[in-house]
Amino acid sequence: MTCFPGERITCGTIKTAEPFLPAAGVNMDRWMKRPVAVDTGGGEEPADKRKKDAKPKPRLYSENYVLFGFTSTSADPPQPQCFFCGEILANNSMKPAHLQRHQSTKHSKSVGKTEEFYKRKLSEFKSRQNVMMKATSVSNKALEASYAVSLLVAKSKKPHSIVEELILPAAAAMAEIMMDKKAADTLKKIPLSNNTVSRRIDDMSVNIIQQVVKKIKKAGQFALQLDEMTDVSGDAQLLAFVRYKDVSDINEHILFCKKLPGKTTGEQMFQIIDIFFKEHDLQWKTCGHICTDGAAAMTGSVKGLFGHVKKVNPDIKWLHCIIHREALASKRMSPDLSNVMDDAVKVINFIQSRPLNHRLFETLCDESGTEHGQLLLHTDVRWLSRGKTLLRLYELRSEVSVFLTQHQHHLALVFEDAEWVGRLAYLADIFTKLNELNLSLQGKESHILKMYDKIKGFTKKLKLWENKCDDGDVSCFPLLDSHLATTDVARGPVVKLVQAHLSKLCMDFNQYFQDIEKKSEGLHWVRNPFIVSESCSKLPARLQEHLMDLSCDQGLKMTYDEKTLTEFWCDVEKEYPELGKHALIELLPFGSTYMCEVTFSALTHIKTKQRNRLDVENSLVAAVSTLSPELSKQHHFMFNLS
Repeated sequence: MTCFPGERITCGTIKTAEPFLPAAGVNMDRWMKRPVAVDTGGGEEPADKRKKDAKPKPRLYSENYVLFGFTSTSADPPQPQCFFCGEILANNSMKPAHLQRHQSTKHSKSVGKTEEFYKRKLSEFKSRQNVMMKATSVSNKALEASYAVSLLVAKSKKPHSIVEELILPAAAAMAEIMMDKKAADTLKKIPLSNNTVSRRIDDMSVNIIQQVVKKIKKAGQFALQLDEMTDVSGDAQLLAFVRYKDVSDINEHILFCKKLPGKTTGEQMFQIIDIFFKEHDLQWKTCGHICTDGAAAMTGSVKGLFGHVKKVNPDIKWLHCIIHREALASKRMSPDLSNVMDDAVKVINFIQSRPLNHRLFETLCDESGTEHGQLLLHTDVRWLSRGKTLLRLYELRSEVSVFLTQHQHHLALVFEDAEWVGRLAYLADIFTKLNELNLSLQGKESHILKMYDKIKGFTKKLKLWENKCDDGDVSCFPLLDSHLATTDVARGPVVKLVQAHLSKLCMDFNQYFQDIEKKSEGLHWVRNPFIVSESCSKLPARLQEHLMDLSCDQGLKMTYDEKTLTEFWCDVEKEYPELGKHALIELLPFGSTYMCEVTFSALTHIKTKQRNRLDVENSLVAAVSTLSPELSKQHHFMFNLS
């Protein structure tokens, strides 16, 4: 082939000024169908190159490849796998030449064998695979048992390693003794390592929160309870509980426990809550009420949490925890009573905080045959400690006096002062009554109207006790009354001191709970819809008509006597949807941060000095949850433990 000057060969074709004819003997049909490069002057890729760049089709397995010692994997695309050595080749190696080369170089002794030989080897290879899969797979019952034990560990708030270290060996030992070794070996197959239990608890926690979020969205409206504390490792934890209307009652449940990075400001807390809401597609406008303590970071109208929430939901309402307010209202005392309290704390600390004194006092109480053998320490953080501490000190006042005299303590003289002991008796009485009020405000599923009624009742009793003191009657305080009856102490000054304290206490309660009358005066129809009063006059005429029908419904009246108030209104909503919904909105808010306080106690059991790096949220959710986890079908079973 001759090329003229200035001509070039491109992709096997020649660009010439004259037509180019094939040489003699060349097939004309094939020559006419050959790819021809068209010179566009810009560099379009030839047809052959475009064909090479196209993605090759995957090669398929042929049954004849068994004669080379190869089977196929279930991958897409399929890959050849040698059933002699188990090696897996790439899909483009699925060619007889490549497979034969692998056989001849690595398994030369199998070359030339019969077809039955290869089929037998393939059958042995598949049986080995089945045995391996059966040995490594976990049965559904073992998986269910693994989740059940993990939930028990979470509920007990114990370290996750306790299963591997104690529970499983103990269960295996009991099974071997009571049944046989085979049963013990079966139990040992349950996956319960430390990491496995942690994963199980995480799975269940996530599932529980998903259930709660689903119920919240279905309910439409919900209320929040928020509180913050510092754990053993110095991390600030923000805890949130949610209250929502479920199928047949108003339920409350833990929503999250998030660590607060940096300062515990209102803005930081709002961001944590807002991120959680966005992750779970919750809307701020459906949150109608927030209950917190009285800290500025929570209640601030500008920089506080409530101020930030107001920007996204102007209609939201806030409530200061009723139990917290009750504790604050009862905290302030007159100087005379405050001095008695200070002296009592000093005496208790002298005895209880020193191990030797504690042991000697316990021996003294044992010899005296007293009911109690030790005093109780007092702490301002715990609301109930003041009443219990003072009551125990008053009951052991004789033994304390003897002990202080033996140790020549200067406070031994106060127990010989009948007037001082009388003041101690009154403090023990009044704080015992305050403790009873505090306990009545606690508890799960306690609606806000019930808490309002308790506070109003106690305020009226304060006024009654104050009026009784005008006549010198202190019979409402049994310890003080008994002390005044058995001693020759002047009754007048003590009664006057008591009356002054009751007056101050009543004033403080009215100050901290000045909103109760205003909030509850129009809700008598919610408390008892069968007694139609003026409280329902503020309702729209349509709802008043429904209330009239309800008040005459004897069937619902029987339900009212048998069920709780929230359960009753959930039933009413089925027959009178608009009226029932209106009543449930009034019952929905939290009245206190009791749930958060109880859960913080659980947190201190879970996150200890030995587990101070634990991310506590999932363990805490699983520990305090009242919902049972329901794992999806991807876990091979539906988990639903009561």
